[in-house]
Amino acid sequence: MTERATLAPGRLSIPRVPALGSPLIWAGPALVALICCGAAVLGYITYAPYGSEAAFGIAVGAGAVVAMAQTLILASRPRLLEPLFGGLDRMYRAHKWLGISALVLMILHSQIEPDFERVVRETDLGELASEVGELAFNALLALIAVSWFRRLPFVGLEIPYQIWRFSHQFMGLLFAVIVFHQFFVDLPTGVDPSLSLLLNGFGLAGVVAWLHTEFLAPSLRRREFTVSAVTPHGDTTLVTLAPKGRAMRWRPGQFAFVRASEAGLSEPHPFTIASAPRADGSLSLWVRARGDWTRRLPGALRAGMGVQVEGPYGRFNFRKGGARQVWLAGGVGITPFVAWAESLTAADRQGIHLVYAVRTPEEAVGVETLAAAAARNPRFSYQVVASARDGRLTAEGLTQSAPFPLREADLWFCGPAGLKDGILAGLKAQGQSPRRVRFEHFEFA
Repeated sequence: MTERATLAPGRLSIPRVPALGSPLIWAGPALVALICCGAAVLGYITYAPYGSEAAFGIAVGAGAVVAMAQTLILASRPRLLEPLFGGLDRMYRAHKWLGISALVLMILHSQIEPDFERVVRETDLGELASEVGELAFNALLALIAVSWFRRLPFVGLEIPYQIWRFSHQFMGLLFAVIVFHQFFVDLPTGVDPSLSLLLNGFGLAGVVAWLHTEFLAPSLRRREFTVSAVTPHGDTTLVTLAPKGRAMRWRPGQFAFVRASEAGLSEPHPFTIASAPRADGSLSLWVRARGDWTRRLPGALRAGMGVQVEGPYGRFNFRKGGARQVWLAGGVGITPFVAWAESLTAADRQGIHLVYAVRTPEEAVGVETLAAAAARNPRFSYQVVASARDGRLTAEGLTQSAPFPLREADLWFCGPAGLKDGILAGLKAQGQSPRRVRFEHFEFA
């Protein structure tokens, strides 16, 4: 099972979404950036009569509030917005950069805090809003910094996931205090209320999104599953789950958030579903030990134990690709391709070649599914490249392996970014750059 964070029975009835190469997937990032910039411009224009320094301080503060509100909105994983970003992984990238932008803008606002003492009528409520807002502001800065620097640069130290997740959970509460500050802080009389209405609206939306994420979504979105089997395979474990009630519907290549509260692993982690939809609603997950949570999971799970699954998410769908496709998997990145291969039938007309890069042959998982797919569909082929046996996979090796020129094919990738970047650079040097490259970010963070 491909873990996405440091941080999907029957035919689906899921609306068509833009392909990863579609210009529409840039609509989401462009929209959130435009909203932040619009709030900053409106803030500057509104307070320009009080001097450029005061106007700039208000502008960066307004941008920070809107950026933070949008960060919380995207963290709620709204499915209606997912197509505008090209998938939840890219939505989380926008979430990350909105948080970083909010951090920078907050620092600027603290350094250029506008002084309206001479032009406002102070009230007790306004003074309280000012004081608690400053405290919440500084605490929020610290939590955003913890989230941003989860892996500390140069020293290689990683903040434990539990602390990192707590920082995310607590941000909404601090933001609610900042919204209180925004609502009641004393401001000059006679100022155009448009900015206040905008900030109050986004502030309330951010708080509502946080409340939904922390208190409503866990019970509304989760589906109950039972562990059918836990099968170790080296440092990777195959977990098979059966639905307790209504089965979840997913497309091959999608992922879901999994938590195992009964096993003492209550934090949700996102993983790729490693199987195609089945009549009984069961699904398979490959769990590779990549962190504390995944190292503990195989030993903590046992048959009959209950787990909770939320999903599906993701827009990784090879059926939206061209007539010729190369699938490239690195390590546990094979997971979506195993699901795709299981879903292949003789009716699928694409010519597909899969290359699966691992360190040793023993690390390869899902090979039986790949072999069965090749037997069903003569247009599907695959090759396992083990670096300890065959040498490191190169662009030249990839072009020699494929039964058609790569420049005439789409390349679908899942695995470490270094493998993707190296292969693409090599293909470009050979004049074999693929027609299109489709991938999902291996990690959200």
